[in-house]
Amino acid sequence: MIGGSDFRTRRIALSRGAGQIPVLGFGTLIPDAATTVSATSDALRAGFRHLDCAERYRNEHEVGDALRAAIAARQITREEIFVTTKLWNSNHRPERVRPAFEASLERLGLDYLDLYLIHTPFAFQAGDDQDPRDQNGNIVYDHGVTLLETWGAMESLVDSGRCRAIGLSDIGLNELSPIYDAARIKPAVVQVESHPYLPETELLEFCTQKSIVFLAFAPLGHGIKPGPLEDPVISAIAARVGKTAAQVLLAWAIQRGTALLTTPRTAARAEENFNISALPEEAINEINRIQTRQRLNQVVKTGSPGFIPQEVKSR
Repeated sequence: MIGGSDFRTRRIALSRGAGQIPVLGFGTLIPDAATTVSATSDALRAGFRHLDCAERYRNEHEVGDALRAAIAARQITREEIFVTTKLWNSNHRPERVRPAFEASLERLGLDYLDLYLIHTPFAFQAGDDQDPRDQNGNIVYDHGVTLLETWGAMESLVDSGRCRAIGLSDIGLNELSPIYDAARIKPAVVQVESHPYLPETELLEFCTQKSIVFLAFAPLGHGIKPGPLEDPVISAIAARVGKTAAQVLLAWAIQRGTALLTTPRTAARAEENFNISALPEEAINEINRIQTRQRLNQVVKTGSPGFIPQEVKSR
């Protein structure tokens, strides 16, 4: 399932022959437009070949600018790059799925997507307002559409030939399993928060059994302190193997069979996050024995990502 001799440039084959996803991905959850362009450019120069985007991040155009500049400079080709973006909660109605997809393609400046994800299993009130609220400030959910109906519209995107693979994000096993069972086109990827404090072992086992790629976001704890980067077990291993704590966490994620996303905002961080190597087995076992359990983003309960409104230090 995993190919590539260089640990950093490995790719995992997607189901249905839908291509290969790089194990190291660059997440574009960056509020500032100028930083989005520079950080994306730096990530591409460092060697990242997967760009993870979202309608919700409101910066697909800037990611597209950086991508087009890199292609124009012959630094990369479109075929080398794996691009993901996501359908936001306010577009779950089946008739809104294709227009949302097409709008993302236009903003990114692409003819096709490698992967399109349902951002969360929650449907918000349909419309252009990404964050619909009632008079009391509560999210307005749309209970008139099911996740399976949305998934059916996602399948039609694959049928059209402009979307190579589809999947889900911020979803638990209880919600994923019935979609998998009912789907005509099975999910190729599931993207969830995962790190040593939230290993999601049961979900990972399910994905492995079903040939679904498990894509971990916040593998470094999203800069929240105290978090995995400050864990004494991670620090001790880093000192022992001559790597940084971030490099240890990223290597652990890959060695347990997942792909991952990280969001370095500077060239130095991009190079650090890309310059990883395999850990010895005893180090992997030590990390697996960490007992701390902490979810950093409560999006799985509400559909509204907690990371987006606030500025946090990213690695």
